[in-house]
Amino acid sequence: MTAEKLNATFFYLLEKSIKSYRQMAQRNISDEFGSITVDQLLVLQTMRDQPELTQQQIAVAVFKDFASITRIIDLLVRKGFLKRSDHPTDRRRFELTITPEGEDMLVQVRPRILKNRRIALEGIEEEELAVARKVLARIVENCSQ
Repeated sequence: MTAEKLNATFFYLLEKSIKSYRQMAQRNISDEFGSITVDQLLVLQTMRDQPELTQQQIAVAVFKDFASITRIIDLLVRKGFLKRSDHPTDRRRFELTITPEGEDMLVQVRPRILKNRRIALEGIEEEELAVARKVLARIVENCSQ
């Protein structure tokens, strides 16, 4: 497949749009909040929304492998956004909780995240987004069969 044809494929454009958004979002978050990453924020948000999840379940929820989640969690602990303690009933596991600093970071970064989304979706009508959501959901369904 030639580069021209590759550039015109739907999945190439989809991947490029995702990477472009993540780069823009990371740049803006770094400018305002320092060294926290989009992936670290995703893990914090997932843990806040679903505190009962295991590390393996968090990995699935944020589309990361288990080793990556372990590294992200270690960094969040070092930065003081998560606290790791012994699990009360399973000595092989740890219990992770978001610290007040982690909660504060999520509150502070929220307006930036919303602004990033507005920037990325500028000029796109709600009807277009509805069609895009439907198409993407269908792709997920097709690939899950």
